Amino acid sequence: MKKLKKQKNKRKKKLTFKKRLVKKVKKIKKKLSKSQRRKAKVASRATRRKGGKNDEVLKMERLISRGKERGFVTFDEILKEFPTIETNIIFLDELYKTLHTLGVDILEGGGLLEMPEEETGKRYAYSRGDSSYDSIQMYLREIGQYPLIAGSMEKELAKRIEGGDEDAKNLLMKANLRLVVSIAKKYANRSPDLTLLDLIQEGNLGLHKAVEKFDWTKGFKFSTYATWWIRQAITRALADQSRTIRVPVHMVETIAKYKQVVRRLTQDLGRDPLQEEIALEMNLDVEKIYQIEKIDQSTVSLESPVGNDGEDDKSKLGDFLADDKILSPDQDSSRRIISDQVKEILNDLPPKERKILEMRHGLIDGYTHTLEEVGKVFGVTRILKCPKLGFGHFGRKNCIRYKLLIGIK
Repeated sequence: MKKLKKQKNKRKKKLTFKKRLVKKVKKIKKKLSKSQRRKAKVASRATRRKGGKNDEVLKMERLISRGKERGFVTFDEILKEFPTIETNIIFLDELYKTLHTLGVDILEGGGLLEMPEEETGKRYAYSRGDSSYDSIQMYLREIGQYPLIAGSMEKELAKRIEGGDEDAKNLLMKANLRLVVSIAKKYANRSPDLTLLDLIQEGNLGLHKAVEKFDWTKGFKFSTYATWWIRQAITRALADQSRTIRVPVHMVETIAKYKQVVRRLTQDLGRDPLQEEIALEMNLDVEKIYQIEKIDQSTVSLESPVGNDGEDDKSKLGDFLADDKILSPDQDSSRRIISDQVKEILNDLPPKERKILEMRHGLIDGYTHTLEEVGKVFGVTRILKCPKLGFGHFGRKNCIRYKLLIGIK
């Protein structure tokens, strides 16, 4: 009997302990939910004061409209709109429920399946009659046929790739072609020489490198690893092929950031921003901003026509540029006067000494010969051991004049 009573008491204690734990967990959940509600209320009040919708609501509407058009949304797209959503589990659960009720699937993997027609026309200026528009649509339709793969499948394929399986490599490549398109679209219209298809092709080369170098043992998703290789390939292509004079890759990124800042400041200020304002926004020196502007200048051909002359007699830009190598009329005339005066002074010397001075000071061909070179001409080992030799025949007045004209101290 005593044993039975002891067992019952132990059970009661266990039950009470469990109840206490459950109560504590419920209290913690309530506290968390209360704090999150407070934050949500503060955010909603702030948006009401501003007189606009909550940012989260706008982003959610954007995701839902995108999902309705295609029938699915990728997890990368959700992370792009809500970078800190993984910390807010309640909001993530609500988002999943709303998307599920609307019939929108959530898939793992990157990229957009297709470009909406409105977006295509606005951003990339491709009309329906344009051949590039048709080729892009064909490519998007083709890659849309390849299925997305889960994270566990990525690991399996990576293991097979390590063993030299080419089929696994092709599968991983095809499953992530949408990711390349989504990244390439951000770099469209950066260069007139590189179309969107060119950028996609360069991105595919970067994806191929990522497939070869992917290490599944580190625990990263393939899409996050491949993104950096794709971006690097596209930025390198823009740096190498978009300009007549190549600009380093790091400078291309700085120029792109500079243009974004200028665009934003122009919208905010309603005028062109000053270099000082741009420097403050970019946390750079003003001199660096001037350097960026200088590098960003586009090259102009000297053969480009200027004015509205007749077709046969068009003026070119090169016709209006001064030649720095040709002397100006006043410089040319002063040089001729000096050479005449030097010749007049040298005529007073014997031929041998005159020749020595002409060679030594480069008066004939502009090339100043060394003492050894002059000595070889006259069959002497080292002529003019004293450089002042030869000035004795001038006389004091002519010697000073000669030295001033030639520039000898």
